Amino acid sequence: MLADLPQLEELPRQTASAVKNKWREVVREVRETGSVAITNHSAVEVVLVNAEAYRQLAASAAALKEREASALDQLSAQFKDRLAGLQSPGAGDKVAAMFQRKGKLAKRPKAGTSF
Repeated sequence: MLADLPQLEELPRQTASAVKNKWREVVREVRETGSVAITNHSAVEVVLVNAEAYRQLAASAAALKEREASALDQLSAQFKDRLAGLQSPGAGDKVAAMFQRKGKLAKRPKAGTSF
């Protein structure tokens, strides 16, 4: 996976003017350190990273997106199962009967996926 990235404040810095005028030096510094923060009026505006770091970031982002989609698919399936149970024949009658008992249950309630 992705190696630990340094904090933005810890990156070597170059001004936008230096990048414009000394591109080769900036590229050499990116190759040596992995990334360089580009500043404009002392504020970081851009971070240059080497190609390998970018590939790792892109792969990490894709893996995270895939895990998120998988989790959402699983939650959606669980919701559909529970909704189907609520829409099954007689489900309305069971809920109405439960409210008519006014909190008094004939047996212990069931919880979980078996309900």
